[in-house]
Amino acid sequence: QVQFVESGGGLVQPGGSLRLSCAASGFTFSSYAMSWYRQAPGKQRELVAAIASGGSTYYLNSVKGRFTISRDNAKNTVYLQMNSLKFEDMAVYYCNAYKATPRDVFGSWGQGTQVTVSS
Repeated sequence: QVQFVESGGGLVQPGGSLRLSCAASGFTFSSYAMSWYRQAPGKQRELVAAIASGGSTYYLNSVKGRFTISRDNAKNTVYLQMNSLKFEDMAVYYCNAYKATPRDVFGSWGQGTQVTVSS
């Protein structure tokens, strides 16, 4: 059974930082690309960052230079370091995994972790 458990969200002021974690289980973690998504109220879920099994990364343009995705295959965990947070980063953040393209993510999603940016 595929499971994702996200954590690390919280309330932060603009310009602040958070580190999100996602513990995954139920599949061969090291063989999959891992990805972070976010969904703000009234908006569609969007891909924020991804890291391939080999380590190459992708970032949404609006987070380039501020967010860093990393993975620890020994812990079946993917991280998202978020710096210089902006109001527009406020959303529920989720992780998932895929083999070939982000359109092929698993059907099951975790509960997500809320990121609130407020002064």
